[in-house]
Amino acid sequence: MSVNWWEIVVNCNPQLEETVYWRLDNFGCSGTAVEIKDGLCIIKAYIAQIKVESDAIVALADLLKQDAVSLNLDNQLEVSWSTVEEQDWANSWKQYWHPTPIGLELIVYPAWLTPSQDTNEIILRLDPGSAFGTGTHPTTQLCLESLTALLLDHPENMVIADIGCGSGILSIGSLLLGAGKVYAVDTDILAVNATKSNAELNLIAPDSLYVAQGSAADLVKMLPQGVDGIVCNILAEVLIDLMAELSQLSKPKSWAVLSGLLINQAEQVSQSAKENGYLVTAIAQKEPWCCLELYRVAN
Repeated sequence: MSVNWWEIVVNCNPQLEETVYWRLDNFGCSGTAVEIKDGLCIIKAYIAQIKVESDAIVALADLLKQDAVSLNLDNQLEVSWSTVEEQDWANSWKQYWHPTPIGLELIVYPAWLTPSQDTNEIILRLDPGSAFGTGTHPTTQLCLESLTALLLDHPENMVIADIGCGSGILSIGSLLLGAGKVYAVDTDILAVNATKSNAELNLIAPDSLYVAQGSAADLVKMLPQGVDGIVCNILAEVLIDLMAELSQLSKPKSWAVLSGLLINQAEQVSQSAKENGYLVTAIAQKEPWCCLELYRVAN
């Protein structure tokens, strides 16, 4: 039997993009896609009609408007929704996603397109499913650019933790850049499944990538010796809550790449990092988003 889907469309200021993604993910949406047009984000997400009634979407819209009000951006947010048929939702969001170059080393290719053979770039093939991370979002790009620089020398010796792995793009990118081992965790089983599927798509050796439903705290217990590097692309408030655990997971002199935060949130996250034994060595910015590179200076 054919299933109808709700298509939820959010037009918003780019500063709201990460929060909107988080709200839609918590709501249970699948196949989220974003398009930038005339300086605004157009975010589309889908959820089976049998899962939610329209009044639940009304409540979701109210939460999104509250988020916009808190940032004085309520005049730059519109939410609408309609129903689409099974065949339409599965393909409509894909039309907006094209191959995405990341720096000079990587290019992210949608799984349903055939990569060009005439390139010196490392090809990272991806089908995110319902998980966050396609390579189009500035925070993902910033993380991959930082990872490329940090893995430049002797990457084969590095053990990395990916906290909140989403589609697995950062884990897989690290391994394609030469990292020796990645431990990837996410609290969402759909993200875990997406990471495993994308690892297979990129022919990642099973023994080089550990993927499980879990958290930073789980990796702290599993890896008491710590890791050489950490990558975490999550909302700023979550990063602050996780900072003590990230510190426990670090070795002396290890590094961390943190993103998912707006440039005006960098100071607060940096302060939390310093309080937990990190030195902020670099801040990279793309649009209103930024990425912090940290160096562990205390035991």
